[in-house]
Amino acid sequence: MNEQSHHQRDEHGHHGRVAVITGAGGGLGVPIAHRFAADGYTTVLVGRTESTLRRAVESGPDGGDMHPWVGDISDLAAITALMDGVAKRFGHLDVLVNNAGLALPGTVESTTEDDYRAMMSVNVDGLFFASRAALPHLRAVGGSIVNIGSVGGVRGDWKQAVYNTAKGAVVNLTNAMALDHGREIRVNAVHPGVTASTEAIRAALAEGTPLRERFDDRVPMARPGDPTEVAAVVAFLAGFGASYVNGAHIPVDGGLTASNGQTDLYR
Repeated sequence: MNEQSHHQRDEHGHHGRVAVITGAGGGLGVPIAHRFAADGYTTVLVGRTESTLRRAVESGPDGGDMHPWVGDISDLAAITALMDGVAKRFGHLDVLVNNAGLALPGTVESTTEDDYRAMMSVNVDGLFFASRAALPHLRAVGGSIVNIGSVGGVRGDWKQAVYNTAKGAVVNLTNAMALDHGREIRVNAVHPGVTASTEAIRAALAEGTPLRERFDDRVPMARPGDPTEVAAVVAFLAGFGASYVNGAHIPVDGGLTASNGQTDLYR
């Protein structure tokens, strides 16, 4: 069954479709949820904290059909009950965006065990369990999964040993799911570079700061990404226009991973 056969489409092509966005209370999750709501999806925002989810809903697009839903993606029983509840309430589930993520700095030596467990729990367990819980519902409608990886899963960062490990797992789990479930659903990944997704990141990358200058020297487009630019690619992969895209990895990084890492020798 292809994605278009289950639900009648409106002018945006999304009439009646239901999307679940994990980690939707902050960071990239908010603009991704807002984009899906603006595109006409019934959008379910999943996170651990009700207050942040409600703020995300309140700041969403006018007329958006958005629903906060508190849950722990790293608990298989809890996330299974959540996905079943969403499908029961709205009748079906068409798209899962595995966005929830956690990055804490550290090397193999300096990262605490608690930080290690926390990052693996959110970035790997959460994605694995949320996908497992959603699969029966996605299979029923020929839906899709979009995983939010990172350029840090494709290349290494200084002092991000565990985050790189976890996001590297997201890369190959995307491949495995695309193979295992490709006859039924599509599974793809988006890999953002540094994106101004929080106030702290925006402040750290303000124009004229030394960090911004170093960053701009490495990124061919000489700027950080905007969260809406990531959300647009996620929306494309989830939509009907990507109906033959499966197992794809799209960097949204201004060209960063096109480089071999060397600075411009001729400038």
